Amino acid sequence: GAGLEEVKRLTKETNVSVKINLDGTGVADSSTGIPFLDHMLDQLASHGLFDVHVRATGDIHIDDHHTNEDVALAIGSDFESYQQRELGNWSGKRVS
Repeated sequence: GAGLEEVKRLTKETNVSVKINLDGTGVADSSTGIPFLDHMLDQLASHGLFDVHVRATGDIHIDDHHTNEDVALAIGSDFESYQQRELGNWSGKRVS
């Protein structure tokens, strides 16, 4: 299957865990403490037809910027690792 590796990101401000299954059905299971981010992750999964599992805690009592950023970085890192492992280096290439 096309399950990606779990990516964990731990910083002074956040603790993030992301798992994505590209062979999924569009299910999102997200708990970030930021309702709009959870909603956007749900939309990403349902429209992309892959499963997204995200757990994140952060300093949202100050600002939600770090949590948003670190969730995005973890998702991007998961896709990048998959791309490198399964597709080779596509850096700068475009599919027409």
